[in-house]
Amino acid sequence: MHKPEKQSREPLFHVVKRDLIAPQKALLIRVIAVLAAFMLCAVMAYFFIGANPFKFIKTVFSGAFGTTHRVWTLAKDSAILLCLALAVTPAFRMRFWNLGADGQALIGALAAILCASGLGGKIPNGVLLIIMLLASVLAGAVWGVLPAIFKAIWGTNESLFTLMMNYAATHFVTFSLLKWLVSDGSTTLSELPFGHLPKVYNEEFLVVLLSVVLTVLIFIYLNYTKQGYEVSVVGESENTARYIGINVKKVTIRTMLISGAVCGFTGFLIVSAFDHSITAETIGGLGFTAIMVSWLAKFNPLVMIVTSTLIAFLERGGAQISTDFNVSSAFPSLVVGLILFFVIGCEFFINYRIKFRTSKKGGNDE
Repeated sequence: MHKPEKQSREPLFHVVKRDLIAPQKALLIRVIAVLAAFMLCAVMAYFFIGANPFKFIKTVFSGAFGTTHRVWTLAKDSAILLCLALAVTPAFRMRFWNLGADGQALIGALAAILCASGLGGKIPNGVLLIIMLLASVLAGAVWGVLPAIFKAIWGTNESLFTLMMNYAATHFVTFSLLKWLVSDGSTTLSELPFGHLPKVYNEEFLVVLLSVVLTVLIFIYLNYTKQGYEVSVVGESENTARYIGINVKKVTIRTMLISGAVCGFTGFLIVSAFDHSITAETIGGLGFTAIMVSWLAKFNPLVMIVTSTLIAFLERGGAQISTDFNVSSAFPSLVVGLILFFVIGCEFFINYRIKFRTSKKGGNDE
């Protein structure tokens, strides 16, 4: 006698891929997510640090927009973050996971500083800036292409390789400071008087302008050129790319040359416009933050203007919270992380929906 088979029950709910959602609805979901995040953070601030919720939110915005100087600082931070995000985007579209933007930008910055230190005062400043720019772009490109060559020829893991190149760049900068740049055995380089980008209105304006120009160029490159098309095809399927005659190895190496070159250009901007010096922490992990900027924008260079500004805004607001409410950096970091969690999490509801189990007539569950 056979036992009756146990009827399986459907789960209470399951996740279903949405059809293409209207851009207006997607934007509304993102706005609601940001507002909800700010409300939750304000409530947490009341219970954890005794802050007035309205004053707390005002402080966040004041940190970024309270004065003209703060606005330009926000613009500067956004521009640098945007440049690094633009640098990693071509590689990411190709599904080459470049985690080495920090190292590539740092090497570019070091190349610029070495040129300024060795040639400063001996040649006109305009010529020096051109040499610094070329050296930075070349150094960043070389640092970026090495993992691509190993990936294309021997199939190495690009994530690990580019990540290790960050550490190599950090130690190389420390070595350079001890060996070539600083004579007293320290690793602190005084601000160099040579190789400064000219001020156009203020020191931030030219960098912001150059970042916008770079955004347009990368957008055109990825969407309206043959090479950009090849990057997209390789990212979708290497087998398809080979089938239609695309040289995958060539595209991989070429794309990482561009990615590293843009990182090197960013390093040049940092040292020639702002720092005029270098340390092992000059980039300070911005390359990893840039990955989030690129991902949130779905690798769209124009949208990255918004996402880079959002993240820079949160960072500036978090710093102001720490100052105004006299709390450690832990709570502002929690606030920034929570808001980003909501921003990232809302993408789930844009791309998927939750479908609950329905009941049949007679009270039986489907």
